[in-house]
Formats: sequence, structure tokens, C-alpha cells
Amino acid sequence: MTAQISTNASSENLGLNTFELKRSVDNKSLKLTVEEYQHPVTGAVHLHLASDSTENVFMVALRTVPHDSTGVAHILEHTVLCGSERFPVRDPFFMMLRRSLNTFMNAFTSSDWTAYPFATQNRKDFDNLLDVYLDAVFFSRLDPLDFAQEGHRVEFSEANASDSDLVYKGVVFNEMKGAMSSVSSVLWDRLCFELFPTNTYHFNSGGDPEAIPDLSYQQLRDFYQSHYHPSNAIFLTFGDIPAAVHQQKFEQFVLSRFERSDHRIEVALELPFSEPKRATHSYAIDAGDDTAGKTHLIMGWKLGESADLTAMLEAQLLSAVLMENSASPLMKYLETTDLGSSPSPLCGVEESMREMVFCCGIEGSEAAQSEAFEAQVLAVIESVAKTGISEDRLNAILHQIELHQREISGDGMPYGLNLMLRTLSAATHYGDAVATLDLDPVLATIRSRVTNAEYIPNLIRRLLIDNPHRVTVTVSPDTTLSECRLAEEKARLAQLKSTLDQTQKAEIIDLTKALEARQAQVDDPTILPRVELTDIPADIKEPVSTTTVLDHCTLHRYTTGTNGLVYQQLVARLPALNAQQLERLPMLTGLMPELGLGDQDYLAVQDRHSATVGSISAGVLSRSAIDDEQDCQAYFVLSSKALANRSEAQVQLMHDTLTQGRFDELPRLRELVSQIRSRRDQSITGNGHSLAMNAATAGMSPLALRSHEQSGLEGIRRLRLLDDSLDTDTELQAFGASLADTYQALLSNPNLTLVTIADEDAVADAEAFAKQFLAPLANGHSQSDWQPHAIREARRECWVTNTQVNFCARAYPTVAAGHADAAPLTVLAAFLRNGYLHRVIREQGGAYGGGASHDGNIAAFRFYSYRDPRLVETLEDFDASIRWLLDTQHEQLALEEAILGIVGSLDKPASPAGEAKHHFHEQLFDRNIAQRRQFRQRVIGTQLEDLKRVAQTYLLPEHASTAVITNQHTADTHRTQLELMNLAWRDLN
Repeated sequence: MTAQISTNASSENLGLNTFELKRSVDNKSLKLTVEEYQHPVTGAVHLHLASDSTENVFMVALRTVPHDSTGVAHILEHTVLCGSERFPVRDPFFMMLRRSLNTFMNAFTSSDWTAYPFATQNRKDFDNLLDVYLDAVFFSRLDPLDFAQEGHRVEFSEANASDSDLVYKGVVFNEMKGAMSSVSSVLWDRLCFELFPTNTYHFNSGGDPEAIPDLSYQQLRDFYQSHYHPSNAIFLTFGDIPAAVHQQKFEQFVLSRFERSDHRIEVALELPFSEPKRATHSYAIDAGDDTAGKTHLIMGWKLGESADLTAMLEAQLLSAVLMENSASPLMKYLETTDLGSSPSPLCGVEESMREMVFCCGIEGSEAAQSEAFEAQVLAVIESVAKTGISEDRLNAILHQIELHQREISGDGMPYGLNLMLRTLSAATHYGDAVATLDLDPVLATIRSRVTNAEYIPNLIRRLLIDNPHRVTVTVSPDTTLSECRLAEEKARLAQLKSTLDQTQKAEIIDLTKALEARQAQVDDPTILPRVELTDIPADIKEPVSTTTVLDHCTLHRYTTGTNGLVYQQLVARLPALNAQQLERLPMLTGLMPELGLGDQDYLAVQDRHSATVGSISAGVLSRSAIDDEQDCQAYFVLSSKALANRSEAQVQLMHDTLTQGRFDELPRLRELVSQIRSRRDQSITGNGHSLAMNAATAGMSPLALRSHEQSGLEGIRRLRLLDDSLDTDTELQAFGASLADTYQALLSNPNLTLVTIADEDAVADAEAFAKQFLAPLANGHSQSDWQPHAIREARRECWVTNTQVNFCARAYPTVAAGHADAAPLTVLAAFLRNGYLHRVIREQGGAYGGGASHDGNIAAFRFYSYRDPRLVETLEDFDASIRWLLDTQHEQLALEEAILGIVGSLDKPASPAGEAKHHFHEQLFDRNIAQRRQFRQRVIGTQLEDLKRVAQTYLLPEHASTAVITNQHTADTHRTQLELMNLAWRDLN
């Protein structure tokens, strides 16, 4: 279908706003007004979340419903942002990233929608970004060369040699190779494949690397024409800019040029199963790996429609009853069954699709256990349906739902965007999006229903036991799968090459040259709007706190808008620990909230958590001195959040966690170590660039080494060794004893700090409870603080693991955060990314991402690539970027763009509680607002000659450290080159 575009819009009505207000709802809980509008001509929907926030957020979402796994919606998301009618430059999205003070810019492809969001605190910047986003989405150029770059193409392995082998290239092609290296991604893909055999969820919306090459450019254009129309669009805005102001822009730049489309895009309901099904699939592991105990068993049910808010809350309630924590009956089974090692990452309810999915599973199993697993899961569910659930536990679950509804998030992405995403599923499926932001009425309905003792049993029977739309999926490891896929890809390319005549071969070479020319072209940046250095706010705000000093205890109070939640932190200096205690420390902090307390076993404590807090966690904060990366401090931190009416029980729980920890529940310890190992293993392909940078910088400072050994690749290796060693009660007892020893050493501190963050009407009581319960803990004995040994050495390592793509890092020792050169080094990272690395690593090299950063905390400058098809070539590009910097004349505008990006990240707001925590942590490590202001001014004042000076001073080849993460096949292919770099082999399998 072709989009209907009106050509008779007169210039005098372009600024008019014709949106009709459907309703306006005050949401006191979230402190905003939700306004719902519709455009009468096109039918476009606009949801405006009117708030006093100066961080304004925009998002336009479109229903995108693919009917295959070619990744058409995902590739379109990328290609749409590569130039438009009013902004005919090659890369407006990435150019605007550096011409903006944005606090967020991105684009998302989900299973049935595609969204384009941004956020900024600057009004001029908002208008600039809105202009670019609207034109990109609705009037994209969709250049065939951009499709070749972002989606897929074939090239000769030797670009100008038609007798060389063909290879596939493309950003999304390589991104999805990386994504599908993740076992959890494979599990979800296969579960949906089986659970939804007839609708869009049967397919991989991101794209299956085996199917992506089947997508033609014309199919991409056709999908754009049929889906990217205002009649299929949902506009969402948040902040203090009035809805009418937005709507005038929508009208002027988009809607006045369209007529209504009668094509209704929606996901068809899946045909119901008449009986449950079973299916088997496989996932790839490296050749030579042991396959024993590596099968995943998953059960999934199709539930009701997510747009039905009562059904959605019932699904959440069902999931919480069965699997909220270790005390929940089904989760207890999944954690303790001898059929597997730990629960699957696929446990819970997925409510973003039109029809929801409930699933559970185990990993570390065998295919032969599938039927037994299925029977035992059903038996657990039947048991709960027969016995019901206690009123206390139900109240605790409802408490958690209320807390989640109230919490003002925004530390990961803007708060307004979080709210928008909360509405998007309902809006996408033509439901009541406004109601999703105020679930209190639905929650009240649920509360009234649970008073009936048969409600939960009946709910379980209706949604699970009597629901035949169920599938049990067995996903087993296959050591030949990677090689088979590689062979099939080569065979497919060889077959394609055999069909090519000389003209077609010349066309492939011409395409390669044309794309190289396009990637090298320098667009006129003045086509795009921009903010300037003069638009940067003059100053930054500092949160206000009050401090009370008691004997051996300091209280910090932050009064801020937390919407009825209380955040508490207890902080103590990390004492001098011996080598074993330091190695056990990350395990201890991860396990503390999961174990028993005093005479309560871990199951009772899990119930106590649900009834009391939204979360409780332990960890270690560490920073170097602002003027010396070798001089380090560290603090133990216990954190929690709860509703204000539970703040007394909250601090009592914190007190008990700190004083009554027990480490004698040996089976529980065994289960938890396996679970932690599983989570860490699954994080590698999604976090590989960070892990590679950790490995490359491990020799540059004590904190860098500690990060690599505890949370990096070395930490994962040690965790695997620990997990493999805990096979007997003797070993478990020794492990528990070592945890108890570390626990006692950790908490014998005479000086504690308490932090309370809450609303004005709750902060005083919360602080009083904290003082009552926690201040008496400061009665330990004086002791020395942890002080690590200095380290400054190069590292060169190649880590081999199960991944289809590579992650590369190269690092150089630099200066601490307080040094005058730290600011230009930070700007240099953005300058190299904007001017060189993005082009050669992502556009030309095909990696999903690449860039550079400076970390003053460990005094290191780091290059990285993410989901990268190349290895040695990328390392060469890192070096080439330095030569490009030094040998090229650069424009002042490029420097200003790098500075804008850094300032935008420095000024990015967090949630009210997040701002308070950050301020406190800065003070904890002797950072003050004056130092932050000085660093900010140094960034703004950086000159081009400063960039070259710091590069020549610090980025010296003889000081470089290198780390890469790759697979065995790639490592073997490049072995000679890697050995010439003196890279040591590290096997993570």
C-alpha cells in the first residue's frame, strides 16, 4: 500500500493545531496530567504527559508487524535515520548526537513496534531534534547505499578482485549475529517460534542472520510505505512544553501533508492450541566443549491480551505468586530441582506483546529430563491451586506492585521515557494507554478479588492448568552448529558467486566503491540545526542535604520528591582484608540479601523482603583519589528502598542483614553460586566491549585490576572455577566459613554513615528509625582501611569464548580525574569517535558500535568496538585514528560538537533519589561541586591544540595495552597476527 500524501495543504494553515482533546486525567501519584489527543484528518494519536520537568521527552512509535525473519523493521529503523527530505545528509542521527545537548537519543525495534525517542533539557535543542526526527521518520530518503550499509550486502573478500570469495556485510547483519550468540536470546526466539506459529511473534523481528540476506531493497521500501504513516503513529511527549506547541510542529512538518490511511495495522490473535505441544531446538557451543548438563528446558503459556489491564495485573499477580522470589513455590522448585542447575533467564510474564506469555524453565539439564521437568512443574502448579496462598503473601505481592507503580525511575533512561514505554503496549494494541499510568483502580479491583480464597486457585487453573496453549521447548547444545552455519553461509555465497556473470560481478565491485565513496563523503553540516557552546547552561545545581554527626555515626538527610518511597543507605569504610577475603567479597555482597538471618531461614527472609522493601542490596563503592589513581578508597554499602509506611521495618531488615547473616544453608549457597555463574556467563555477549576494556586496563590501577578480577573476564573465570569446585559438603562448608569470615571482617567498623532520602513528610520519621536501629552498629574496633598496592603495567590478552562476533579494546595509561589533562582527554575520546571511529568501525567495518572513552578514576584512555565482525583490522583502526588526529587539519566546529556531547552527558539528570545518591557518593570520596564545575569548565575550554598535545603525550604505542574477545575459529585464523602483538591466550570456555 502507498502512503496517501496530500499536495494541497496551503501555507497559511501549516502552523494551525487541529488536534482534538479526547480526555485529560490528573495523575496525583505520578504528579502529572495525562492528555490524550487525536488528529481528525489522519487519526494520529498524541499522548502528552504534562509535567513540571524541564527534561522534555519526545517519542514517535509506529506499529511494525513483520511477516518473516529478514529483520525488515529493524533494518528500516537503522536506514530511516540515514538522511531525509529536509536534511539530505548521510548520517543526520549521529551528526545530531554531537550537535546537541541531548540527555537521550536512540531508536528501538520491538517485536511489534518501532520507536524513535529523544530527551533534552534545552528548549532550542528540543526544537532542533524534533525537526530532524519528524523528517527522518516520515520523509526518509531510504538511499539504497544506506540499506547496503545498515542492512546487508555482498562484497568480494578482496574488494576489487572478482575471483576472491564473496562475504556478507552489514551493521544489522553483524548486530544480530552478536545478539543470537546470547543463549537467552535463542531461548526466547525459539519459545515464541513455537508458541505463536501463525502471527508476527513467530518471527525474529530483529532479524535472523540466515534470513537477513533474503530482504530486498524494494521490500524495505514497501514496508516503509505501508507502516510509516501518521494513521499508524503514536506521538508521545513529556515535560513542561505545552501539548499545543508540539502539535503545531506535528501539523506543520508532517500531518498537513497526509490524508487518513484506512489500512489498520495490528497483530492478529494467535490461533489457540487444542492441546499442549513439545519442541526441540539447539544452540551453538564451541567444538570440543563438553555438552553434558548444558540443555535448557522451557515451558511457556499464551495468556490473555495485554491491553486488558485487569488481565495484565492478573498475569503479574500469577507470576509473583509462583515465582516472585525463592520462597515462591515454583521458583523454589526451579532453584532446588536436581533436574537442572538453576532457573532459566526466561522466568516470569512478558506483557509487551498483544497476547502475554508466562514462562519458566531451568538450565544445566539434559534433553532426557524434559518430560520429567514438565510433569514436576505442572505438579507444583496443581499443588498451589489446591492449597492456595496465604493472605500475608498476597498482601506482600500487592505491596510490590504498588511500589513499582509509585517509583520515580530515570537513572538508566529519562523518567518521562520510562513512563512512555509503560503506555506503549496498550497504545500499540489499541488499548487504554492512559489507564496504564494509573493502575490504582485496577489494583483495587484485584485487592477486592483476593479476599475470596478461591480467587488465586481459580486464576491458576484458568491461566495455566486448563490452558492448552502451552509448549515445552528443549534447547540443547550443539558443538557442530557454528561450523555448520559457517559452512552453509559459505556454500550459499559460493552458489551465488557461481551464478554471477561478469556484469554482475562488476556491479558488486561498483557497489563496494560507491558505498566507500558515500561513507567518505563530507556532508555540509550547516544543513542540520545545532546548539552552540553559548547555549550551554552557565552552572550546575547541587542537591541540598543536612548532616548530623553522632558518636561514630554521621547522618545525611536529603528531602526530595520520591513519591512516597524511602531510600536508605548504610556506608562503612572497607577494612583491610586478606587475599581470600578480597576474593570472596563480591560473592558475599551478592549473596547477603539471599540468605537466612538469625533463626530465620532464607525462605522466611525472602517473604520478609517482599512484605517490607522493594529491594535490598549490598555492594562496594570504590574510587581513586582525584589527583592519584593509585591512591584508592572503598566503602561497603547496604542499600534499600521501601514505601514510607514500611520505613521502620525497612531499617530493621537492614540491621538484621548486617548483624545476623548466616552462611550455614549449604544447599542454598550451592544454588546461588550456580545462578550467579549463569547470569555472568549470559552477560558476556551483551557486555563484551566493557569486559574487553576491563581486561585491557587491568594493569593500569588498583581499581582497574580489582574490577577485572571481580566483575570482569578474570572474575568470570574464577567464578566458574568456584562453581565447579563446590561438589561436596566439605567444600561447601569451607566456602560458607570463608563467607562468614569475610562478613565479620567487613562489618567490624567503628564509623558508619547513614543516608536517608525521602519526601518532606516522610524523611524525618525515616531518619529517626534509621538512627534508632542502625547507629548502634557503629561499635566496632579501630582498624586499618583497605589500601591496595600500586600497579602500572601493560596487558595484552586474547580471550576465547562462544561468540559469533568480536569485541576489541586498546588502552593507554593517562592521568587522574583532577589533572588538567583529564578534560581534554575526555573531549579527545568524543572527537575521535565523531570524526573517525564511527565511520571506519561501524559504517565501513560493519561493527554495531565503536568509540573511545577516558576514565579518570583509573587514569586510562580506552578504544573499543562492539559486536564487531573484524579483529586485527579494528585494532589497526584504533591506531589510525591517532594518526588521523595528528596529521589532519581539523575544524573548530568538530571540536565544539565533541564538547557539546560531553557536557550533555555531564549535565544529564537522574531521578530525584538518584541525584541525591550521586551527590552523597561524590562527597564520600572528597569530590565537591567546585571540582565538578572546574572539570566542566576545562571541557568547555578545550582547544584543538590540547587534543593533539594530550594524544602525543599519552597515546604512545609502547604504552598500549590490548584485549580482545573472540571465538576459537577467528582466533585460529588470526593467530599469527595476534601472536605478533604478543597477545597471551586466555580460554574462557
